[in-house]
Amino acid sequence: EIDKGMPQIGMRFRKSDEAWLFWVADGGRVGFDVRKRNKHVSIMDGQVTSCKFVCSNEGIRKKGITIDHEPKRVRAETRTNCKTRMIISLDRVAMNYEVTDLVLEHNHYLQLPQTCHLMASQRKISVLQAFEIEAAEDSGIMPEAAHELACRRVGGPFNLGYTCRDQKNYLRSKRQRELAFGQLDCEEDIANIFWADAKMVLDYAHFGDVVTFDTTFGTNKEYRPFGVFLGLSQFRETTIFGAALLFDETCDSFTWLFENFLATHNGRQPRTIYTDQDAAMGKAIEKVFTESYHGLCTFHIMQNALKHLCPLKGGEKDEEEGESSGEDEEEESHILTDFGECMYGYEDKVEFEEAFNNMRSKVHKQTWLDSIYKLKEKWAECYMRDVFSLGVRSTQLSESFNNSLKNHLKSDFHIVRFLMHFERTVEVKRTTELQSEFDQRKKLPRILMHTPMLVLASKEYTPIIFESFQSEHERSMAACARVLDGNNKFGVAIGSLHGHLEFEEERIVIGDPLTKTASCSCGMFYRTGILCGHGLKVLDLMNIKTLPTHYVLKRWTREARNGSIQDRQGRNVVENPKFEAQLWYRGVSHKFHTMAAKVANSLECRLILEDALDCVGPQLEEKLNATMDATNKPCDDQENVDPNVQLTSEFLSVAKLKKKEVQSK
Repeated sequence: EIDKGMPQIGMRFRKSDEAWLFWVADGGRVGFDVRKRNKHVSIMDGQVTSCKFVCSNEGIRKKGITIDHEPKRVRAETRTNCKTRMIISLDRVAMNYEVTDLVLEHNHYLQLPQTCHLMASQRKISVLQAFEIEAAEDSGIMPEAAHELACRRVGGPFNLGYTCRDQKNYLRSKRQRELAFGQLDCEEDIANIFWADAKMVLDYAHFGDVVTFDTTFGTNKEYRPFGVFLGLSQFRETTIFGAALLFDETCDSFTWLFENFLATHNGRQPRTIYTDQDAAMGKAIEKVFTESYHGLCTFHIMQNALKHLCPLKGGEKDEEEGESSGEDEEEESHILTDFGECMYGYEDKVEFEEAFNNMRSKVHKQTWLDSIYKLKEKWAECYMRDVFSLGVRSTQLSESFNNSLKNHLKSDFHIVRFLMHFERTVEVKRTTELQSEFDQRKKLPRILMHTPMLVLASKEYTPIIFESFQSEHERSMAACARVLDGNNKFGVAIGSLHGHLEFEEERIVIGDPLTKTASCSCGMFYRTGILCGHGLKVLDLMNIKTLPTHYVLKRWTREARNGSIQDRQGRNVVENPKFEAQLWYRGVSHKFHTMAAKVANSLECRLILEDALDCVGPQLEEKLNATMDATNKPCDDQENVDPNVQLTSEFLSVAKLKKKEVQSK
């Protein structure tokens, strides 16, 4: 066999290709991509005399031609001058290849088992797979659908051996087609459905501090409200915490939903939840999410402002009023601008009140402004200075997810079929997250200034969060500070990064060198979890050259998902307890497909392979039957729970149903 354990000095291979396949297999097992560095061929007989196999991170990027302007897009660094290598040399006496030099230590992040299948060396379309891809294309099945079908047949994308992009490149096609499933019906007496799987429970435990929820999307056959609980992952990508199909949008339905949402997530309430402006939903949130801040979606508020502050009066105006219509439209435009300023532009509550009253005086008989004013604590910037929001002010996460969902759904889907296709969309989102996980382990962040602060932060933060932090660090370099009232109080103003003599509004920063803190009046850290440029400036003035640990939120770091999560009964929740078996299945499937492809054109070899399968099949069946007989009763509910933890009679609930109540006429 090619993959026969750890590489060692003195190992021998019959051919150089066997050594290369062994190196590829070892890279997939350990978690690093591989390359062929060089090989030497004898001039006398054309025999390969030596080969050098390395990690793909070997070497450093060559310096390109100097240009005057900054490139729009700089490719991420992937070379770390990794010294991992394996050199084989030809033994002309034994006529085989011996490992003569070996280095196994890496100087970079290794890939997770869940992301190893994305490495280039682990992706290859075999002859058999190529035949199936072409057959699907000939049958009119689009690449996305054919790739999903192939993944399902082998137990997941990490078992397949190639990505959808590889398949598209093979077919030279970029068209898309929906995958059709058989129609499934649902009982008519189900009123509300809430659904969450183990991955959603784990995601909420790690990233459930800020949640968005709305029910503006409904495309199933019954046209029932559909809502999704969403948040932001450590890569600032959409992550799903649960989904619901409701019978109606009453306070009772929302209360039932929110209570079951909390019950599923171990009773942990989010710090902040954003919804649209729905009275019934607001009452339910006030009743259930007692520890959470409830914010209103600013996008929906602005849409309502357009509707209420800019009424169409075309049919009601006389010809004599035509001259004044332009002035009316300009006034309405100014009112919308004023309302936007009230929403985003004022940090001081007194200034907000003055501006809102001034705007209100321009509008006559307008009850909508009066009603939205009563909810000012949920949308006005000045009342949200201390709200932990991660920079989220709307339910646009839901809008983005809904748009993705529409690509895979039709309005005539029944409820069960609707949920099946919803799960498909969730898998697409999760595959995107795996790609981000792969990229952060493969590509190094681009550090503009190699200071201890940035170098250490690049190792802590995920790439996209590091970019935000590095931007604040760059702003701190352009900041001016002056001491106020003693040595610990500073006034900090950030200057222009474009060479202009312009400064932003001065902020007050309280610094403490003993506790290594820099509390800024802008409140950026308390809202987003990333320290602002004002605070970084004061840390530098206090000779603190690395970012203190209390300013590094775990949810933004590379280790955000580390740690075990328990359910209500204290059992460890496992995302996929069958993962080890799936890895084994992937390896065995690859071996078998490779063998089948090799013998496909040889009748004698095919018969030998089939005879071997016929021989081992009954033996395996006998062993499996004996194992099943020794087990009292298998329990399928254990698949989301750590098998090492003793289970109680109650398991983790991932689906909640509410029956329709019988109504008397």
